[in-house]
Amino acid sequence: MIAPLALALLAVALAWPIPVLLARASWPSRSPAAALVLWQAIALAGGLSMIGSLLTFGLAPFGPDLLTATVNLVTGEVDRIESWNALALCGAALLTGHLLLNLVLTVVRSERQRRRHAQLVRLLSSPLESGARLLVSPAPVAYCLPGALSSITVVSAGLMDLLDDGEMQAVIEHEKAHVTQRHDVVLVLFRAWYASLPWFPIAFRAQREVGLLVEMLADDTARRTVRDGVLARAIVLVGAGQDRPVAEPGAAEWGGEASVTELGARLARLELQPLPRAVESLVVAAAVLLLAVPTVLLAVPVLHGLL
Repeated sequence: MIAPLALALLAVALAWPIPVLLARASWPSRSPAAALVLWQAIALAGGLSMIGSLLTFGLAPFGPDLLTATVNLVTGEVDRIESWNALALCGAALLTGHLLLNLVLTVVRSERQRRRHAQLVRLLSSPLESGARLLVSPAPVAYCLPGALSSITVVSAGLMDLLDDGEMQAVIEHEKAHVTQRHDVVLVLFRAWYASLPWFPIAFRAQREVGLLVEMLADDTARRTVRDGVLARAIVLVGAGQDRPVAEPGAAEWGGEASVTELGARLARLELQPLPRAVESLVVAAAVLLLAVPTVLLAVPVLHGLL
């Protein structure tokens, strides 16, 4: 019973206190890449711990490890099972199916929306020499539509009229970073997490924090091409031209969908020094450890039984 209890305690810690502390911390803006790795580790380890706790408890009467217990369950080696163990097995199966189903539905829905949006962009825009598409709109807007084989970067005429060449380059480099670093994949995963657990406050907060972190990562890519002052002016100018609030949590973009708080956070962190490499390494090591703990608790008994 050590493994189910340890996994349950880890699941509770990853469901509330740890992500709350991370969401309140100030250091992620100094190292968004490391913070993003940690958020992903929390989500994966939390899900694995929840399912693993229920599964190991449910299979406990059938054998000392998951493999042996599963074989004994399938072959009927144990004639009787307690109701608590049966409920745990049902819970593990339902939770796994619920998470996977929401992930598939979120991916399919996002891809359908992306294709519909891409068709509208091709109809309503014209190509630019840079490869982007020009949307005839007075609103200052820029965003990317990533795809499996190709992507579309969209800029509006209002944006081009508002920004000078350097500021426009900052916006383009920002959008290219979203495509090359496949931020859409990360956002879809956290969107699926929130869709699976909408009643879970931390799921919404995690989606919002991850959305802001990917914007900061894209800003860091733009900073390699333009000066911080140029990027800051672009953020301010586009932010001042917005006329509507955030349309979807974690989907902040240039113009129209970024809240004042998010824009302020992106501006403020341009004046901060990055975390030392040693501290970043510790954060990544903590993320690896979070994933290793439930994996070890589930896999080591199986390996011990095989050996």
